[in-house]
Amino acid sequence: MNKETPRGDATGTPLKPAHTALSVLALCFVLQMVGRGLGDSFTVFLKPIAESFAWDRAEVVSVYSLTWMAGGLMAPLVGRLFDRSGPRLTYSLGLLLLGGSFLTASRAQALWQFQLSTGLCVGIGIALIGNVPSSIMLGRWFGPRLPTAMAILYSATGAGILLLLPASQVLIDRIGWRDSYQWFGIAALCLLAPLLLMPWRMLATGSPHIANKASIGFVDNGWTLKSAIRHHSFWALFSTFFFTAVAMYAVTAQIVAYLIDAGFPPLQAATAWGFSGVVLLFGMLGISTLDGIIGRRPSVLFSYGVSIIGIILLWMLQYYPNYWLLTGFVVTFGSMIGSRGPLITATALNIFRGERVGTIYGTISIGSGLGSGLGSWAGGLIHDWTHSYNALFVFALVNLVLGLIPFLVVPSLRR
Repeated sequence: MNKETPRGDATGTPLKPAHTALSVLALCFVLQMVGRGLGDSFTVFLKPIAESFAWDRAEVVSVYSLTWMAGGLMAPLVGRLFDRSGPRLTYSLGLLLLGGSFLTASRAQALWQFQLSTGLCVGIGIALIGNVPSSIMLGRWFGPRLPTAMAILYSATGAGILLLLPASQVLIDRIGWRDSYQWFGIAALCLLAPLLLMPWRMLATGSPHIANKASIGFVDNGWTLKSAIRHHSFWALFSTFFFTAVAMYAVTAQIVAYLIDAGFPPLQAATAWGFSGVVLLFGMLGISTLDGIIGRRPSVLFSYGVSIIGIILLWMLQYYPNYWLLTGFVVTFGSMIGSRGPLITATALNIFRGERVGTIYGTISIGSGLGSGLGSWAGGLIHDWTHSYNALFVFALVNLVLGLIPFLVVPSLRR
């Protein structure tokens, strides 16, 4: 076999680029599902851990805040690692760190131990198997179809929530939160062996069709991180990521606890929020499809409008706890979580194409990590200060409005 001939299946038959592209998408989907599902499972663990140690809501939520803040701050380093060392090392380090972190958390006795394990280390692990490396991988295989591929990738967040949140509650009810964390760690480590055996040379190369089109129709303008930071599009994308993440994570960190406080049984609360994973897929694909029909600006503004309706419905649940409002909230808010992500990512990869796109996109993603961490931590503080959720919902709505402003005023985000 020629050195440059793509590796194929077990029979030695070379795989077609389309089949390989779908395999790459499936791989990225599974890794995203595992990472985000494990990270968001903390919303179910929040109450039992708080009750075990008699900690305030803000103290416990600080662990969740550190998860997403660490992931965001690590994003440019993850992009640089991917640019230099490729996906095999990046993904493997992520699974190894996730497995070790949850095993450590299962024995934690102090808040700082949770902050270090399920906070910082889990956040870094999620970043290593998450959006930044997977976005670059998909960009090499899908070209003009990248927004659709990214919509499917982002929907993996919903699949992780759907599978792992109800599963977490069942495990906690049966074996306790410590043993549940131990099984999470073992499961993450078990995924490491098949990951290492995958044909990474072929998967990391990218589609020859995409490469040929790029060589003909695209000129690398030599973007560097320094030049990108001086461009207005960089900060527009950064601020959109930041304020939107503040709004969404201020709410999502406490959704299960809020529903329980509103009168829903714990398993019903976790399952209801878990079903947001079902509607998330339709929201992702729907907004991406709408983008191709009516354009970027109206599609994004529509998604923000639906998110605002979802927060209002959730707000009403504390006064009128019924399944109609709960269903309306899950459908509206749940379907729009991350729905803007594929469009923002595709815009960033298109504007800053070149050899350093991983580093640049990773740095932009710091906005999402900082916003996620600040939003969830601020939400916990607001709850402790006011002993209610009303101010929290106002805080989330204000930040949603701030998040949509760049799409109103920055031309490069409207095209």
